[in-house]
Amino acid sequence: QVQLVESGGGLVQAGGSLRLSCAASGVTFSTYTMGWFRQAPGKEREFVISMLWSAGRTDYADSAKGRFTISRDNAKNTIYLQMNSLKPEDTAVYYCAAQPINGRYEYWGQGTQVTVSS
Repeated sequence: QVQLVESGGGLVQAGGSLRLSCAASGVTFSTYTMGWFRQAPGKEREFVISMLWSAGRTDYADSAKGRFTISRDNAKNTIYLQMNSLKPEDTAVYYCAAQPINGRYEYWGQGTQVTVSS
């Protein structure tokens, strides 16, 4: 059974940094694309960044390029979203998700709130 649990959200000033964590169980990083999405109030959920480590492939939303990175700790079965140079428009609930190769994103965490003050 796949379970994803995000943590690390909070309040940060514009220009600051935050690192989100996603503890995964039932997922093998070599066979899943791991991604981060976000949903701001009144907006649809949007893609932020993803990584398929077995292919060495990272995909970024334009809003994430140059500011956000994704990484993993195999020993902890955890992925991270490092967010730098945060802007108020980055305020959203951030979700971790897992996509089997050739599949769809079908596993989601509960989300963690990120608020960036101006």
